Amino acid sequence: MSRLAGVREVAIRERKLTFTALMHQVTPELLVTSFYQLKKQAARGVDGISWSEYEEGLETRVSDLHRRIQSGRYKPQPARRVYIPKGNGELRPLSIQCVEDKVAQQAVSMLLGQIYETDFMGFSYGFRPNRSQHDALDALTFGIVKRKVNWVLDLDIRKFFDTVEHEWLIRMLQHRVKDSRLLKLIVRWIKVGFVDDVGRRHPAHFGVPQGSVISPLLSNIYLHYVFDLWSNKWRADNAQGDIVIIRYADDAVLGFQNKWDANRYQAQLIERLAKFGLSLNTDKTRLIRFGRFASAQRAKYGAGKPESFEFLGFTHYCSRKRNGDFMVGRITSRKRLVTQIKAVQVELRRRLHMPPRQTLAWLVRVLRGHANYYSVPGNIVRVSEFRQQLVKRWYKLLRRRSQRTSVNWSWFGPWVTSNLPKVRVVHPFPEERFYAKHPQ
Repeated sequence: MSRLAGVREVAIRERKLTFTALMHQVTPELLVTSFYQLKKQAARGVDGISWSEYEEGLETRVSDLHRRIQSGRYKPQPARRVYIPKGNGELRPLSIQCVEDKVAQQAVSMLLGQIYETDFMGFSYGFRPNRSQHDALDALTFGIVKRKVNWVLDLDIRKFFDTVEHEWLIRMLQHRVKDSRLLKLIVRWIKVGFVDDVGRRHPAHFGVPQGSVISPLLSNIYLHYVFDLWSNKWRADNAQGDIVIIRYADDAVLGFQNKWDANRYQAQLIERLAKFGLSLNTDKTRLIRFGRFASAQRAKYGAGKPESFEFLGFTHYCSRKRNGDFMVGRITSRKRLVTQIKAVQVELRRRLHMPPRQTLAWLVRVLRGHANYYSVPGNIVRVSEFRQQLVKRWYKLLRRRSQRTSVNWSWFGPWVTSNLPKVRVVHPFPEERFYAKHPQ
């Protein structure tokens, strides 16, 4: 890691430097480190090799992989394509890679990250070290509360991962990287495509594969040049009022003091995105009145209470503290809640004939994972609803499992509720954590 630290120091010291020789940094040691950063239980790629099977001959495998990468003989295998349901009923394609390709991509991601982490903007939060979804949520809430925000622009880029233009991506990479061997490696990864259920190969002509190890970094690089730098310059050169910008991967929310700034920004953003093969999803992109004065302003026109918007699984709405001060309320998105409850019910049905204690242990993990993300101040009711639905649906399934014996709530209810974690607030208020991470 000390060699990578040296790359980072150079990138910080020389902001406009183009790196022409980086492949020698991809060492066997870096490949081994990359391997142990992968998920052990991840699905198998087209070669059928699991993480644990790859580990058995790790030294030999890594040495062979290193030789092929450095000699240019390494060629990635196409991904295995699977589809997972989205909240709107559509299916999201995921690319399941071979372990070897994951190792190589993780190593290159770690290397390139040393360079681009020095370039990325502060309002970019997605898939970056030491930055989480809650950091983005905190920054958004802090910005809306502390800055002069009267309007919120909720942006949705239409099928971003499917529409990234490869030629533009490589040109953007060349601003900082001109190692031809490394660029050729990245081209192979983004164009290798996938194999369908009947074994047919589908090369990729656009997009970056969702599910691949290197895609988050490549997507951040693309949006850094297309969206971040341009938006930051637009704010400095054109805005007549305050603007707050928060981006997490391809999801972005902006707060504006003035509506005319928001309208001009959105119109020019559409033109900007079009130059790079991207477009806004007009059905999901909305400009709404939001902020400390939204309720009074809408009441003046008889428009009812302020609208809400969704970001990273939470519905954000205008609210008030007990002392009357404005605050941004956050609750679990109803769509996200319903989707997760349905997913749990499907898995409960699959586990129906397993020992109840085994299923209970799984439910404990599910509830803890849910609570660790959604248990923010003001959202206890929705988290409690999720917990209640787990118990209710499991109870109903158990009662239908056998016609001879029926599960009785008198013992099942106390047993399961006493063993499931109690619902409590896990996260501090956004301002507290924001100030802790950004001391004035």
